[in-house]
Amino acid sequence: MLLPQTQEREYRFKLALRMGLPIFLLILAFISDTLINSYESVQISFYFTFIILLVFSVYFIFFLIYSGFDVQITDNITKTFTREYLYKYIRKEIKKNDSYTLVLLSVDNLNAINAQYGIANGDKVLFQVVEYLGNYLIDKKITNFPMGHIKGGDFIIGLEGKKENYTSIIDLLCLKSSDFKVQDIEVSISGAVTDTLYSNNLDYMIENLFELQDENKNKKIINKKESINPNDLESFVIQAIDKKSVSIMTQNVYEDNVEVLKEYFVKLKNINGEVLHPKSYMKVVNKLGLTAEYDFLILQKCVLHSKNKSTGLISITISPTSLRNHNFLSKTKNLLDANQHVKNRLVLMSSEVDYYSHIEKYNGILQSLRAEGVKIGIDRLGSLHSSFLYLRDLDIDIVRFDSYYTKDKNRDKNKNIIDGLNTMAHLSGVKTWLKMLENKDVLEFAQGLKIDYMQGKKLASLEKIYED
Repeated sequence: MLLPQTQEREYRFKLALRMGLPIFLLILAFISDTLINSYESVQISFYFTFIILLVFSVYFIFFLIYSGFDVQITDNITKTFTREYLYKYIRKEIKKNDSYTLVLLSVDNLNAINAQYGIANGDKVLFQVVEYLGNYLIDKKITNFPMGHIKGGDFIIGLEGKKENYTSIIDLLCLKSSDFKVQDIEVSISGAVTDTLYSNNLDYMIENLFELQDENKNKKIINKKESINPNDLESFVIQAIDKKSVSIMTQNVYEDNVEVLKEYFVKLKNINGEVLHPKSYMKVVNKLGLTAEYDFLILQKCVLHSKNKSTGLISITISPTSLRNHNFLSKTKNLLDANQHVKNRLVLMSSEVDYYSHIEKYNGILQSLRAEGVKIGIDRLGSLHSSFLYLRDLDIDIVRFDSYYTKDKNRDKNKNIIDGLNTMAHLSGVKTWLKMLENKDVLEFAQGLKIDYMQGKKLASLEKIYED
């Protein structure tokens, strides 16, 4: 039996005891009063006492029942801890132990299971996965551990000790789970491991687990030297945005061997003057609700820097949520009005994983920017599902293909795909753009497909132009 089930039984027993013991004592007092005062006949005080005890006991029972339902410590479907109780439990464990490990295990295809087999079968899958995970860890002599359901198909497990003690076990679990099925339903399980060496803050640890999980899925190597304490990282981001401390680099983009565009790359700098990589801080920016402020800082710096520069296009990557933010949009238009040198020169590139459902509203916003002389570009075409839909549904100027297609092992294999997307974009009157052209072969590949805009080290290196 897993720890959450044991804890639930103990909790229910204590609740029953709290309900039953006072009632028992009240009944005992009632009987004692009757025996003492009513050997031969029942006195009026008997009825008075009876009514008081009855009202009090009924009130007390309902109060305890209400309190019991108000505080639920296990999830009804999976029988693991609720998120609230899990967090409370683990915070105590972190304070109590010198080192503590958290494990994230996720049913990656839960949404697909719910859609194909129904929510009831999805619930069965979650319960069976919990049993599978619990039995696996128990077989490895790991017992009495808290497990909680935090959202969707995601579960957190708390384990005493350092993550080195569990990493290989969890890796093996994810590997073995490739053949795991529930009533012929294929289940995809992935995981990640972190410990208090990263942070003693539970919220930071859980965020780190999801970041590690994404990196594992994308098979990216984690550079431990770039790891920053999350508390410090938040402070760095806030200070950098407040002081507008940034580093700017550009790279030339060519059309028919003629420079037509400069892409701007802006990074924040910490208090020591060190440049932070966006991948390390963008989640912090989003979590702090500073996305629109950060994007406007980038836009402002690039627009002001481009004054008295070449007359070609300048490209900046902006979050789509900022483009849909009323305050950002208003400030951007004011910025453009005050800087006519970027009229018909500014290109705003964006991409997002999930398709924005209010597409007509979104398109209207983009057209208001285009009316101000801004060109709109969609990034990562051919990789993100939303990018293809935006090419179809939005009135835009440029699409940039995902760098996946310029890698040696993918280039020839997917040539027909990128050729088809390129033709489709051109038929829609949209320019195409391919980056990461690092050698002669990939450059010739892009030229053979008649891509409009070309970018990469083979054509031009990154140039540091500004630091503040």
